[in-house]
Amino acid sequence: MRVEPIQVGRAEIRSVEDLIAFHRRIRPYILRRLAEFKKSFEEGNEAIFEELVFCILAAGASARMGVRGVEALRGVLLSAPAEELAERLQGLHLYPASRAKYIAETRDYLASKFRFRLKELILSFDDAMGRRDFFAKNRHIKGIGYKGASHFLRNIGFSGYAILDKHVLRGLAGLGVIEGGRPPSTRRQYLEIESKMREFAERVGIPLDEMDFVLWAARTGMILK
Repeated sequence: MRVEPIQVGRAEIRSVEDLIAFHRRIRPYILRRLAEFKKSFEEGNEAIFEELVFCILAAGASARMGVRGVEALRGVLLSAPAEELAERLQGLHLYPASRAKYIAETRDYLASKFRFRLKELILSFDDAMGRRDFFAKNRHIKGIGYKGASHFLRNIGFSGYAILDKHVLRGLAGLGVIEGGRPPSTRRQYLEIESKMREFAERVGIPLDEMDFVLWAARTGMILK
């Protein structure tokens, strides 16, 4: 799904009041983007895989790098070998060869194991946790962990996942929700921080699915993906 960054301007969030005011100002843009994400799931398997590729490319790099990479690969994602994918990523990504390999291996696994019926696969899970665990813990799905799996599922319209990237973690730390801003390195740590973020979101009246947008936009000045 092609998206353009929505420029909203950075904000200094020093208090809950600052957070709520910023959320109120940018919420129409957040809701518009969330609605766009739901459409990508309805577009079918190729669009769903494109969002997974975005998350593979964004992991350890940046959302902008993920967007640029997907644009370069669109049209050949389902067919090109890793070498061609890497060539197309040259100059656009920090790790063109490794990310191209991740994409090709993940694609081939999903094709051989599930006949690339990604929509059917994702809907087969009865609970949100199991759905995310499948993508985060599966050794055949390369290049993403809990943050990437959460990001992927949010970007295809599934709710209830916290995307704990560096901007979100620093924002939470600045508001006293967590101590420090170090990224979680285990599933248990991820779920603990996610739980704290969920409780905080409920307390201040900002839906969890919108909270990471607010914290990310405050530090970057934009709403992207």
